[in-house]
Amino acid sequence: MNAFHTIGVRAFVRRAAVLTGTLTVLGAVASCGTGTAAPGVTTAPDAGAASASVVTASARTADRATARCHTSELRARVGGVDPGAGQRNFPVVLTNVSSHACTLYGHPGAAFVDASGRQLGPDPKRSPGDAVRVALEPGESAWAGLRYSAPGISGARTATPAALLVTPPDERDSLKVPWTAGAVPIAGDFSAVFVTVLSEGTGP
Repeated sequence: MNAFHTIGVRAFVRRAAVLTGTLTVLGAVASCGTGTAAPGVTTAPDAGAASASVVTASARTADRATARCHTSELRARVGGVDPGAGQRNFPVVLTNVSSHACTLYGHPGAAFVDASGRQLGPDPKRSPGDAVRVALEPGESAWAGLRYSAPGISGARTATPAALLVTPPDERDSLKVPWTAGAVPIAGDFSAVFVTVLSEGTGP
């Protein structure tokens, strides 16, 4: 074998080795590409993680929407009298003054009190009725009816309250509303006072 032939063989061997090494590196890169984005390639976000995020946000919103209204989040007032058939009827209105939605369900508590805070007469009785959960956005109201027989007709013993205490359902603290509608029955026949379940709105 002459010198030129020997040099040519060696050059061919070196080129083959370089080519083999290059192919090996490319194969390794290709095999590592499973589940890994190449530079400059955008991968789709994890759909499961996105769904979990949406569900969590929706759950938080639902929790806020269905939270019970607390006394500190409400304002109370008594609407005008609606007389009829020997009865005196008043809407007792609760308004959501908070910055978020809340719900009311059932009968509110009520009690007439004098100027010293002493209760006049027994607690009103709950009128039968199907309670519904009333959802209140900020600024919205629910009402319950307060009813009793007109004392001038029933002959019941009366007193003139200074205020009506209104307690939202499932709460302990009350809201104090000035009472300006005159005498109410506190004892004797036909002296019972009744309160209805809460409904949406400010009155009938």
